[in-house]
Amino acid sequence: MPRPISLLKPTRRTFMAAGASALAMPAILHSTRAYAQSPTLRVGHVSPRTGPLAGFAEADDYVLDAITKKFAAGIENQGKAWTVEIISKDSQSNPNRAAEVASELILDEEVDIIVAASTPDTVNPVSDQAEANEVPCITTDCPWQPYFFGRNGVPGTGFASTYHFFWGLEDVIAAFLDLWGKTGVAKSVGGLFPNDADGNAWGDAERGFPKPLAEAGYSLVDPGRYQPLTDDLSAQISAFRAANCEIITGNMIPPDFATFWAQAAQQGFAPKVVTIGKALLFPSVIESLGDRGNGLSSEIWWTPDHPFSSSLTGESARDLANGYTKATGRPWTQPIGFKHALFEVVANVIGRAADLDDSAAIVAAIAETRLPTIVGTVDWSTGPINNVTKTPLVAGQWQKDGEVFALKITANASAPDIPLTGETKLL
Repeated sequence: MPRPISLLKPTRRTFMAAGASALAMPAILHSTRAYAQSPTLRVGHVSPRTGPLAGFAEADDYVLDAITKKFAAGIENQGKAWTVEIISKDSQSNPNRAAEVASELILDEEVDIIVAASTPDTVNPVSDQAEANEVPCITTDCPWQPYFFGRNGVPGTGFASTYHFFWGLEDVIAAFLDLWGKTGVAKSVGGLFPNDADGNAWGDAERGFPKPLAEAGYSLVDPGRYQPLTDDLSAQISAFRAANCEIITGNMIPPDFATFWAQAAQQGFAPKVVTIGKALLFPSVIESLGDRGNGLSSEIWWTPDHPFSSSLTGESARDLANGYTKATGRPWTQPIGFKHALFEVVANVIGRAADLDDSAAIVAAIAETRLPTIVGTVDWSTGPINNVTKTPLVAGQWQKDGEVFALKITANASAPDIPLTGETKLL
């Protein structure tokens, strides 16, 4: 999304330099923290704690508490232990609010690194503020195309201060095709794409679903973009019924999918496969649908069955998921792994940076990262485009096991090292 112009202030470095010149302050007042007994590095964190994207931040308290305890002893850099302070703010699932709190973290709290997660609505405005103010930034939980092209990134040029790790649209398309190919259903697909950064990327004629689906022999019925939080998707349902769509796909926030699924039942529309990004990631959403949640499918970023461990704590994916469930009484959720991995990368960068008082040195350390994490290897030298590196992606289905829903990995052609845990069943 475009940068909120009202928030693009002079960079912190420029502002401080101008202030020092104007006031003619003695240089000693601007000495670096490297001379302090226990220097502190501040990390800003932005995620959607409230609003329709709050499911992405459900595990924030658990992860941040564990990371804060892990960082309590400090992180060593160049022979000195640095205190690390994390300051977290809620984007309220609103891009403008995300930009506002990012600006507060950068200009008021003077964070040295900023991190963010959870869809383009959070990741992009935070990254834009960091880029404008020359603050090192690491983000995740957003396909790389809406992150890069949604911020007007230029291939071959990229960005100066902002880096991202996650999978791309090519990966989710491949995972969905792998899942659908095992079902034997007709290759007629209905697309539900909202008028937001994700929906516009997924439905884009060149970079999104239409071209790869056509190449794989699927017909895609796309009735056009709908407005998020709409209360009527009957026009889309009518179009899908008229085309005899046996597969429904798209990228939706949970309230929009609940609207679609309820109205589909009311209108007697019963597709055989429903594979939706974003909305169907979370156990709480599936449970809220009752029996009609059984058999729904989605992309899978991370599970306890992923064969990765934390570079920071040594925990396996299962250890991290079980720890969350034991502490909260709630089922694990996919963003846990990526939120933890964000701080794995932060800790690694802090330990390697040549000069933590120099933002350029921190950015250089980010770019040079080669780190096995709990979500896979983060290595910006292997990215598909500037400032981006990818993590593996599979797909699967929610299946009821007694009274509990379990997310089964049923398609792993693109990442065979992640084991299958079930087979896809028709609705």
